[in-house]
Amino acid sequence: MTSSVTSTGPDWEQLRSHAISMAARAYVPYSHYPVGAAALVDDGRIIGGCNVENAGYGVTLCAECGLVSDLVVGGGGRLLAFVCVNADGDLITPCGRCRQLLWEHGGAALQVWSPAGVVPMTDLLPQAFGPEDLDVVATRHPAQ
Repeated sequence: MTSSVTSTGPDWEQLRSHAISMAARAYVPYSHYPVGAAALVDDGRIIGGCNVENAGYGVTLCAECGLVSDLVVGGGGRLLAFVCVNADGDLITPCGRCRQLLWEHGGAALQVWSPAGVVPMTDLLPQAFGPEDLDVVATRHPAQ
């Protein structure tokens, strides 16, 4: 699916609608809490994911995990805009682990439609650790 980007930026309602459709596909036999996620990629694609639970709770996959897999399988790119919803279509905020996943693939420029409005990723994950932090150390300590 491709996005219709307006003159004011991403079509947030289109992203939210896609996230709602993703939540409807969630596999949640334990928590009964479906989550759907959608994002706009820098090449115009809209990607999505849903949460997938497991009897071994620790291996449950958040919707953002599926979304990032969709991004990579579809050829990669950078996330520009992101939204996450529950079964009622209410905006929700990604958990800490997922904020790190989003940072890796969208960075500081990623815009997130949260319950507090559209915010930059830096508001959700201040002082984030990312690939550039690894690069700094690698240049100081080259492989031997």
